[in-house]
This record gives sequence, C-alpha cells and structure tokens, in this order.
Amino acid sequence: MPLHLSLLPYWVAAWLFFWGLYGIVTSRHLVHCVVCLAVLQTSTYMLLLGIGYRRGGTAPVFADIPPGRLTVDPVVQALMLTDVVVEAVVVALLLAIVVKAHEKSGCVDPHDLRTLRG
Repeated sequence: MPLHLSLLPYWVAAWLFFWGLYGIVTSRHLVHCVVCLAVLQTSTYMLLLGIGYRRGGTAPVFADIPPGRLTVDPVVQALMLTDVVVEAVVVALLLAIVVKAHEKSGCVDPHDLRTLRG
C-alpha cells in the first residue's frame, strides 16, 4: 500500500479538525458554533478509524476465526462507540444551553450575550 494512502485518514481528521475549529472561531451564531463543534469532534472518528484499521483484518468476533488471524483492534471500536455517545450528549447539552440563552436574552449571537454576565 502506498504511503500516502495510509496517511489519508489522518489528513482527513486534521482537515475536519481545522475546519471545525475555524467555524467555532468565526461563528456569529450559537447553533452554528455547536454544529462546528460536532464537525470538530467528528475528526476523532477519522483518527480512530485510521488507528484501528488493519489491511486484510477481519471483524474482532473471535468465535469464528482461527487463532493467529489478523483482526481489527476491538478497543478502538469501543472507543469510537463511546465517542459517538459523548458527542451526542455534548451536542444535546449545548443546544439546550443555546435555547435557554435565547429565552433569556432574545439573541443567539455570542457577542450580544453580554446581558447574561453576572
């Protein structure tokens, strides 16, 4: 396998990370900021896919395969499932905070939320 193809998931992860970070930094709307955070968090999926992928590897169901067969790392798959759940919870919590901020101040621009400062 050419070297540039083995680095593709890492490049995609870096690209998603920096676009998500750029969106958060330049965001003028709280919902847009939450969506950009979700894109940024999606970069961890690509990173975990790149780490856990094995060319020619099979699924890590050890009941049906002979010993010594190359398998995909099951720990990385468990981490990815955990990451999906954490992202869903974080996005739901942040969207609930955005709704409450809109109810209190009437706007969703991060720079106009000075009325919420105590």
